[in-house]
Amino acid sequence: MIRAILVDDEKLALQLMERKLNDLGSVEVVRAFTDAESVIREMKDLDFQVAFLDIELAGISGLDLAEIIQEWNSAIHVVFITAYRDYAIQAFELASIDYLLKPVLISRLEKTITRIQDQLLLKNGTILPNKKQPSTSLKIICFNEFGVYHNEEPVKWKTAKVKELFALFITHLHTYLNRDTIINTIWPDHDYDKAKIQLHTCISHLRKMLDSQGFKGSLLFSNQGYTLELDNFYCDAIEFERLIERNPILNKENIKELETAVLLYTGEYMENNHYEWTKVKMQTTREKLFQLLQKMIDYYTKEKQFDKKKHYLHILLKYNPYSEHALRQLMIHYSEEGNRGDAVKIYHEFLTHLQTDLGMLPDQTTIKLYESILKG
Repeated sequence: MIRAILVDDEKLALQLMERKLNDLGSVEVVRAFTDAESVIREMKDLDFQVAFLDIELAGISGLDLAEIIQEWNSAIHVVFITAYRDYAIQAFELASIDYLLKPVLISRLEKTITRIQDQLLLKNGTILPNKKQPSTSLKIICFNEFGVYHNEEPVKWKTAKVKELFALFITHLHTYLNRDTIINTIWPDHDYDKAKIQLHTCISHLRKMLDSQGFKGSLLFSNQGYTLELDNFYCDAIEFERLIERNPILNKENIKELETAVLLYTGEYMENNHYEWTKVKMQTTREKLFQLLQKMIDYYTKEKQFDKKKHYLHILLKYNPYSEHALRQLMIHYSEEGNRGDAVKIYHEFLTHLQTDLGMLPDQTTIKLYESILKG
């Protein structure tokens, strides 16, 4: 269920909009407001994901209110409601998810709700129970632990090897894999003839699973090998790489997309499955995350958005705990804030981990920075 607030200074329009949303059955109206000031005063105490804002509010306009809401919480989606089509351009410049023209048609509102559900699915990595999905809806999670969901339900695997084989095909999507390469990857210590039989058995189960989900003919065989040609599905790792590749240069126009990419990375690539063959993919994906995070840190430093800079430095250290470069950046940040205590604290935490895990000391650059912070 999508949790939403409504804001319109016309009570009749507010009641009508609330009734239409309730009729759809997929939106819970948390609060309805008739002025922006009340929203600003109360929003921090409310749990909501979407704000439906009338643009022509008295006093603080809906456009200004949207900026205030998203500055407080950039994850909130905004839908503008207006009687004037000319406001559409301004609305989308403020990163709204959609705009609705009065009078709001129920068919148009349904499209907006679907768009919101898609964005929440992408951002949270979860499937909303009220979303009406096509029969071939397939969601694949690769970060942290490999999982496959069809029509909101987790796929039940015939064997663990069928699941691992599908994970291998997803990792090498649209890429030819020789049969012997697959055997050496999935069954490295097995007798070749027995492993070949197991491969054929797993392929059979996998094809039946894909056929039942509307992907008939997607697993192709040719030249003693297989290729998975799968389209019209969602995969967090593929979306992560797509967002990065689509936005090689970070700027204010694409920063939200790249923040979404970071949100998608909920852990190492299939780390909880402990597949030996994922190590290379795990490393390359990790490096892409590190490069992206450093770009974002540099961007927010330049933009003087220091809270966000600190946020992404913490994420970088979470996934790259031995990065002295990231540590020094965070120590300098705390020092410049006048917060020497936190700078000293994170240094000692880093030192403990480094000595315990690797039996090493920080390099001289880091030690000298620590000493200079101590001296003030």
